[in-house]
Amino acid sequence: MDGFWAQVKSQIKKTIPDHSYRMWIDPLDLLEYKDGCISLSTPNAFFVRRLKENYQALFETEFKKLGHPVHITFTTQEIPKKDPDGVLAARVLQSEIKHPIQASLPGFGRCFSSGRMLKKGYTFDDFVVGDNSSFAYSASLSLAQGKMNGAGILYLLGKTGLGKSHLSQAVGHHVITKQSALRVYYVTAEDFTNEMIYALKNNTIDTFKEKYRKKCEMLILEDIHFLSGKQAIQKELAITLDYLLNADRKIIFSGCDLPDDIPKMDDQLRSRLTMGLVTEIQVPDFTTRVKILRQKSKHLDCIIPTQVTEYIAQELCDDVRQLESGLFGVAAKGQLLGCNIDIELAKSVLANIRKHQKRITIDVIKKLVCKEYAVTEQDLVSKSRKKRIVKPRQVAIFLSRKYTDQPIKKIGSSFKRYHATAIYSVNAVEKELQQKGILFEQVQYLSKKIESGKF
Repeated sequence: MDGFWAQVKSQIKKTIPDHSYRMWIDPLDLLEYKDGCISLSTPNAFFVRRLKENYQALFETEFKKLGHPVHITFTTQEIPKKDPDGVLAARVLQSEIKHPIQASLPGFGRCFSSGRMLKKGYTFDDFVVGDNSSFAYSASLSLAQGKMNGAGILYLLGKTGLGKSHLSQAVGHHVITKQSALRVYYVTAEDFTNEMIYALKNNTIDTFKEKYRKKCEMLILEDIHFLSGKQAIQKELAITLDYLLNADRKIIFSGCDLPDDIPKMDDQLRSRLTMGLVTEIQVPDFTTRVKILRQKSKHLDCIIPTQVTEYIAQELCDDVRQLESGLFGVAAKGQLLGCNIDIELAKSVLANIRKHQKRITIDVIKKLVCKEYAVTEQDLVSKSRKKRIVKPRQVAIFLSRKYTDQPIKKIGSSFKRYHATAIYSVNAVEKELQQKGILFEQVQYLSKKIESGKF
């Protein structure tokens, strides 16, 4: 039977994506064959559910083709491991564990345990790979499997809604699936900041340091750009990273900007962020957007016609979340009204989405600032240092930084200014806003116009 098992695995390898085979099929072993029943060993209970839902029928079909009709069962041989404190550290989905147990830390409330829960659908299997994300996907999978050369650091770069969180959590899912006792901490930069402030206020900073420096075996830190200007937090994170790197831990960062483009970033932290591999996720092309919509459609209780899927992919092209919004809106309206899901229905839904999503660009902000301050676009990009020109220019750079996903270097070049000058402008406006004076009111007024789409 071992020979047939090898043939079945070989055949399945040809029919499914390589990453799916490596993740779900390759780790399986043949345990027993008796009376037409085959028992396969799996690493843990999470594997069993995934295999039953997606691959059991495939196994049985392949055995039948070889003249051996069988019934497949999956057996978990893993003995639950305990962490040094004697509590389970496998923090997978709440729906997978009846009463989830998480590592408790002395001095911390329930909100500060070991980070956020990993989302159920954020796995490598559910990520749609396109030309825009193939390198980031391969790098993430390699890190999860321990096959990435060099430092175990990965920086996922991309604007909001393109899949950074999906890939970073997929690494966490994969690692926990393989090693259920491994302590994976998944937090945002804001979580890390709030937790450190909480520790300082409650005199538990030593516990905080021990948690991240010694107990953490894999750190996933999202939205690193949030730390801009928070010097104390940055210094603590830099020291924490040194501890993790010396212990050969894996670290994943995500952010909307390159480390060098994040303003007011500590040099020590910046150098550590750039130690690993930086990969960028770009906006998906039409073909990839169609694939994403088809993948999302599998979880709906209705059928979305191909022409509707392609129409949504054609009209909504900014990010994945926008695609989801359009798809779910079309499905919901069709079900609630009990009408056919067709192009006309899709047009009515997408018209509302596009109406509230005017594209905010640097050029749009320039025009708005020029109109309100009675200056010209030529004034904004000129070398003039007159106060009536400098202040609108700084405000325009500040608003471009706030409302667009462009890196600070690109924003600076749009105003014919160096990278350092653009950062200075942002800092100057932020400083003056704290005084709650006239500029504060002006920026508030402009911000409301931008956010309401009245530009």
